[in-house]
Amino acid sequence: MKNETHILVVGNGMVGYKFCEKLKKKDSSGNFTITVLGEEPRPAYDRVHLSEYFSTRSADHLTMAPKEWYAANNINLVLGNPVVSIDREQKSVTTFSGAVYTYDKLILATGSAAFVPPIKGVEKDGIFVYRTIEDLEMMIKQAEKSKVGAVIGGGLLGLEAAKALLDLGLKPHVIEFAPRLMPRQLDEAGSKILQQKLESLGLSIHLNKTTSYFDGDAAVTAMQFADDTRLELDMVVISAGIKPRDEIAKKAGLTVGPRGGIEVNDALQTSDPNIYAIGECALHWGMIYGLVAPGYEMAEVVAENLIHEHSKAFRSFDMSTKLKLIGVDVASFGDAFGTEEGSVTITYENKDKGIYKRLNLSADKKRVIGGILVGDAESYNMLLQMVTNKMALPPDPEDLILGSRGEGRSEGGNAGVMSLPDEALICSCEGVTKGMICCAVTDQHVTDLPGMKKCTKAGTGCGGCVPMVNDLISETLKSQGKVIKKVLCEHFDYSRQELLDLIKINEYKSYDVILNEAGKGDGCEICKPAIGSILASVWNEVILKQATIQDSNDRFLANLQKGGTYSVVPRVAGGEITADKLIVLGEVAKKYDLYCKITGGQRIDLFGAPVHQLPDIWEELIHAGFESGHAYGKSLRTVKSCVGSTWCRFGVQDAVSYAIRIEDRYKGIRSPHKVKMAVSGCVRECAEAQSKDFGIIATDKGWNLYVCGNGGAKPQHALLFASDLDDETCIRYIDRIMIFYIRTAEPLMRTATWLNKLEGGMDYLRDVIINDSLGMCSQFEKELQLLVDTYHCEWKEVVENPELRKRFNTFINSEEADETMAFVEMRTQKKPANWKA
Repeated sequence: MKNETHILVVGNGMVGYKFCEKLKKKDSSGNFTITVLGEEPRPAYDRVHLSEYFSTRSADHLTMAPKEWYAANNINLVLGNPVVSIDREQKSVTTFSGAVYTYDKLILATGSAAFVPPIKGVEKDGIFVYRTIEDLEMMIKQAEKSKVGAVIGGGLLGLEAAKALLDLGLKPHVIEFAPRLMPRQLDEAGSKILQQKLESLGLSIHLNKTTSYFDGDAAVTAMQFADDTRLELDMVVISAGIKPRDEIAKKAGLTVGPRGGIEVNDALQTSDPNIYAIGECALHWGMIYGLVAPGYEMAEVVAENLIHEHSKAFRSFDMSTKLKLIGVDVASFGDAFGTEEGSVTITYENKDKGIYKRLNLSADKKRVIGGILVGDAESYNMLLQMVTNKMALPPDPEDLILGSRGEGRSEGGNAGVMSLPDEALICSCEGVTKGMICCAVTDQHVTDLPGMKKCTKAGTGCGGCVPMVNDLISETLKSQGKVIKKVLCEHFDYSRQELLDLIKINEYKSYDVILNEAGKGDGCEICKPAIGSILASVWNEVILKQATIQDSNDRFLANLQKGGTYSVVPRVAGGEITADKLIVLGEVAKKYDLYCKITGGQRIDLFGAPVHQLPDIWEELIHAGFESGHAYGKSLRTVKSCVGSTWCRFGVQDAVSYAIRIEDRYKGIRSPHKVKMAVSGCVRECAEAQSKDFGIIATDKGWNLYVCGNGGAKPQHALLFASDLDDETCIRYIDRIMIFYIRTAEPLMRTATWLNKLEGGMDYLRDVIINDSLGMCSQFEKELQLLVDTYHCEWKEVVENPELRKRFNTFINSEEADETMAFVEMRTQKKPANWKA
């Protein structure tokens, strides 16, 4: 009988789970048995992406491994039974239920708890911490009866909690003691840019604030501050930091730090050599690591040392990090604040676009030592590698943050990744180096990201390394002389561009025919919408002919909203609308009890329509002269305009008339991604044309055409394509670019990304479109004109076709409405009631 070592793990968080996974992988001889004691009622889940619970309301979505995984790996998982004491002499622990478990080696992975400052009234109802799924469930229930909420703490978790309050329909306030947001990661300039971005999204930020007490009887009703100001509210979330869970260690006589944390050596052993501590409960040389990557490295070190005694040491861990806060990229790396003596700083700031970049160079200006990125962190991975591996600077170091195209815009591409040393750490969460990734390609024939995740686990943690992993796969394959072919999915051995050509040449008109003739299997959620988009772009037929392969928005020609209702967005070309049409919109909204909102693209959105009422609403709007606004499709959304020379004393061209002409020409044309346009009547740029896919700005001589910009989560300025164009030339260039984009872009690729990845960039695009270097411009113009000539209003097609109209019944066998939909009043209009967990 073999001599087994029994491992007892206290804590089933991310790090505790990762330890089990790593030990099982290393223990090929089966010398170890494992018991895991978890405090929470469910298996380990991903706290890094905890906020996603608000949108999915599913713990399964966050679960790192189901209970079946533990059973399959012979791990005894005990949940909902926290450990209350450790008997070091007997080498056993006792749980809350009184159960006793023995061990040979004890792993403390108890993590951390939310720090709750000792503020008077903190025990009142309506005050929560932001740590577990149970915390989030209580917040959801409280939000159903609340209007205003506050978050104490302007760090990462605090801002995540504020976004949660925003999504729950509350007016969120962020209360921060420090003079800036994220003071540990950002300098003053970066923090100001972040604050500006967050305030534009609806957050109210209060800095330099100290809370004196929480007011209210049983439940909180207000926060009173030390400066004698006051905030009336219904709900508070405390996110003021963490404290290590070291209670049972302290009770057992293990050495803990003066400010908390279980002291460990480089092998991560506590003052008792048979007891280890990993993750946020561990204090290593005075440092508590609050990120998942060092926790995973601790799990690796202990697992390795249990297999091969004293074979691996844990060293101080780089705390560089890249985050997405409420859709805003934020990153800090290396010596973020430039504290090294004599260091030189280069900064780029664009307040209009909400972008800030800081690069710190060594005193001799030969190395990058750190930096900060806000609003655009695309270059983070490469900059971090330059810091870690002490790589030489390019001749113009500012290009690292400005990009050779200026405006803070990166060229993209894979340049530089292959110059990294093999030991360069690419995936810090899983400890995967460049050499390991390249070897997986060369020796194990990995050719894509899913294969790499399975082979090395790179990219399965926070996901921040994925772009660089993809680049390494691509460049390694190229170095082997292999053709890198981007296929749509496993069902089609063709790229999107190749499939588009096949569909045109063979005149395929349906997905089933294409699958039979050019594909295999039954198709999937990748190829179905992509081919649906291609069919619509090429033939411009009624999208409902392809309804079985479209998502819900295209199937119902409207955007699905919270609560199961849909929104109705009629086209308002150029933002110009008559009084009669405004009256009709109001009458329809009153008749069908719809919530009204003016959109950012100068249209009116009517929310809250149940699916069975959509054709009736459309019929009334069509009768008044409206048509589908295609807000649900990957197509032209809006052409925003200022009033131009018609009314404005600064206008030099008739922006409204030209915007209407542009919108009437390109409306309904399906493309790889949604497209937005704008026309400004002068250089004052009131229509914000330079944030659009196609921006047209008036000059005294005609129009300046800007292309391939976008707003949204990753805004990019459009770039000047051509100047002083007459009306016809401007439209001709847009025609050509639209078809070139439709023909060559990848699925769901925005025009900005398309241009970034286009070999030769803007110079090449001008050569193709203006100089006709491919000899294709005449064909491009014919294809675009075909789409213009075959335009149809999709709403009208449904209204006039009884068979199509039948598809809009809520139930297949009944015309009754869905009685489960629930609404509440908000500012005299309705909104969907908060979803139940």
